[in-house]
Amino acid sequence: MSSAYGEIVNINLVRDKKTGKSKGFCFLCYEDQRSTILAVDNFNGIKIKGRTIRVDHVANYRPPKESEDWDEVTRALHAKGCGVKTPPHTSSDSPSEDEDVPVKKQK
Repeated sequence: MSSAYGEIVNINLVRDKKTGKSKGFCFLCYEDQRSTILAVDNFNGIKIKGRTIRVDHVANYRPPKESEDWDEVTRALHAKGCGVKTPPHTSSDSPSEDEDVPVKKQK
C-alpha cells in the first residue's frame, strides 16, 4: 500500500464485536516515523465525505487481534512492534526515535 506521505505497512480497522461494523476509526502503522509525522501533519482536520477527521499519534500500535488470516507483515508487527525501520531524527522537536508512533484516524 502506498501513500504520498510514506508506506503504510498495516491497518487495524476497529469493528464492533457484535455487528462487525466499523466503529469509525482505525490504527495505521507506517514504515517509519517520518511518514507518520507527515501523515498526522497533513491529514488532521481535513474533511472526507463531509466529515472532519482527527489524526493523531498513539504510544503503542495495536495490531488486529491474532487470526489465522494474518499476513507475514502483521505477524512481524505483532512480534516486533511497529516502526522498526524508524530513521534517526534531525529535529529535537520530534519524538525520540525509540518511540512507536503510528497514526490513529477517527471520523
